[in-house]
Amino acid sequence: MAQLETNTSVESLGYKQELKRSLTFVDLLIYGMVFMVPIAPFGIYGYVAQGSKGMVALAYLIGMVGMIFTALSYARMAEAFPIAGSVYSYAQRGMNEYVGFMAGWVILLDYIFVPALLYLVSAAALADIVPQVPISVWLILFIGMNTIINILGIEMTAKANKVIVVLELIVLAVFVITGMIAIIKGVNGAQFTFKPLYDPNHFSMGTVMGAVSVAVLSFLGFDAVSTLAEETRDGKSSIGKAIIFALLVVGALFIVQTWVAALIWPDYTTFKNADVAFYQIAELAGGPWLKWTTIVATALSWGIANALVAQAAISRILYSMGRDRKLPSVLAKVHPKFQTPYVSTLLVAVISLIVTTVFASQIDKLASLVNFGALTAFLFLHVSVINYFLRKQKSNDYINHFLFPLIGFIIIGYVWVNLDPLSKKLGLIWIAIGLVYLIFLRLTNKDSRLSGEL
Repeated sequence: MAQLETNTSVESLGYKQELKRSLTFVDLLIYGMVFMVPIAPFGIYGYVAQGSKGMVALAYLIGMVGMIFTALSYARMAEAFPIAGSVYSYAQRGMNEYVGFMAGWVILLDYIFVPALLYLVSAAALADIVPQVPISVWLILFIGMNTIINILGIEMTAKANKVIVVLELIVLAVFVITGMIAIIKGVNGAQFTFKPLYDPNHFSMGTVMGAVSVAVLSFLGFDAVSTLAEETRDGKSSIGKAIIFALLVVGALFIVQTWVAALIWPDYTTFKNADVAFYQIAELAGGPWLKWTTIVATALSWGIANALVAQAAISRILYSMGRDRKLPSVLAKVHPKFQTPYVSTLLVAVISLIVTTVFASQIDKLASLVNFGALTAFLFLHVSVINYFLRKQKSNDYINHFLFPLIGFIIIGYVWVNLDPLSKKLGLIWIAIGLVYLIFLRLTNKDSRLSGEL
């Protein structure tokens, strides 16, 4: 068997170490948790509950298990290639530079639009609470604040993350404790049961998997930890460990909070509005104060916390693609003092302002683009693991380098097939644009970092 390439570094891969290495394993873990948002089910609970016929905890459990296989693929590639760029860099080296470009192109669809989506949802929620303040004010406030924090340095982002994740966990703990007290008191006929995990009267694999295709979107973002590979000081293995730990921790929190919510409001068919179903449950469990607390927490965790790390992630991917001249090289410029990709960060801010204006009344279409981009990129990732380790490195570790990525590919493929038609249509248009751009690059740029051989 050929020697596997495990002693790689930024320099050995042909790059200069420009970004500041300051992040610890704990920083990476918290970053992943913040990106996934521990209270993410607050915003989509109603849809998952209705789609799963009340088995919302089961939907999140299956979603977590499915994402673990994708996390394992990220871990394998992060160890082999500890550089920024995430799936773009992994597919580029696991397959070839052209596949890598397309993987980066589709993940752009996720990362470059997700900050705008988060800003838009959060601003709309706060505007509903404080109608006197225009949505545009909230958007400018969120985008401006996060851009400044990200430019000041990844250490600043890490410090902000720690504060934010603690606040989110406090709100979550308050809801769970208050909810359990309500269950003990029998509020709304609540009683402890395993039905949120398995209800034999309504269970069918098709029903549950349909709900999983919605619930699994709450997990998107764990992969963003891989974009910080050039800024960690605890070794390349810390990336993979942080991804898996973050996924397990947040997944467990998703299951607990949705289980409690399902027990308090067992009849999922009686929600007044699926968009605000969780807040109805919070009000029933603890009163108006808990309802407004969960609403504000959701708005701030998405608009500040999640968007903060999302902007940091996409700026690193733009930096990596700019460094390889797959995008304008100016995107690879690093701030001389803060050692951050400030041009890419500013570009994301500008794009967010434009996108939030264009999609102000079309949040569903924007969400469709994000979902398509993430899941398609995951498919590229799993294929890259198999091709790189088995074909290029001649590995005989068939469990880690074939079986696990194959299972991940099948699961993600199943979810991808169940995406709504609009998502696929818009996504394929984006891929077509990427192919045209790739041909343009091929015809105009003869200086390629890689051989391009499969």
